[in-house]
Amino acid sequence: MPDLKHHIDTNKLPKHIAIIMDGNGRWAKSRNRPRVFGHANGVKAVRQVTEACAELGVSYLTLYAFSKENWNRPSREVNALMSLLVKTLSKEIKTLSDNDIRLQAIGDICQLPQETHEALKDGIEQTKHHRRMTLILALNYSSRAEILNAQKKIAIDIAEGKLNILDLTESVFSKYLDTADYPDPELMIRTSGEQRISNYLLWQMAYTELYFTDQFWPDFSKENLYEAIIDYQMRERRFGKTSEQITAL
Repeated sequence: MPDLKHHIDTNKLPKHIAIIMDGNGRWAKSRNRPRVFGHANGVKAVRQVTEACAELGVSYLTLYAFSKENWNRPSREVNALMSLLVKTLSKEIKTLSDNDIRLQAIGDICQLPQETHEALKDGIEQTKHHRRMTLILALNYSSRAEILNAQKKIAIDIAEGKLNILDLTESVFSKYLDTADYPDPELMIRTSGEQRISNYLLWQMAYTELYFTDQFWPDFSKENLYEAIIDYQMRERRFGKTSEQITAL
């Protein structure tokens, strides 16, 4: 694949990229290896994509690392994933710090195994002052659960007189979500050929550009990322307006 980086218009970068890192298991299966082998090799892609986004000037990168539905997988795979997360966080925090990258998380992280939860909290604490880019891990995450929890918080605030129901707008609702401190993603990338969003950032991706690739996640490289961003930059984002209205702006 040719070097695509110089074809990217840095003035039209997506501020926030979200990724569904799919295909680790199938990548491993194609090599007659256990699924956990694919997850371990997917770490390299995480590192490459994170570094590439920071180098380009992307402000936010959200990675779908573990969904609530993933607990339904074989316990051996789940335990291996949690162990891998602890090892990866311990190993990569220095890299994040060296590159001025802040680590954050969304999802029901309190329900993660204690060792995993502690490693995540430690990484967040160590990188909290970094400003070059924010890396957000979606862990034990479900968008439907997130929206439902937001509704519960809103109901409580209305009952306690902290919020007038007539003041409830889309903007106010967004402040009750896990992503309250982050802009909505402008580009979502899913690897492995699957073309669905799997309960991921449903509210936030109302106008996100979707990009699907057949590449399995362990094989996803910086060049693949550049290709996705170039594809994004070739699209016309209208947000309900006509092409003529966008051109006139």
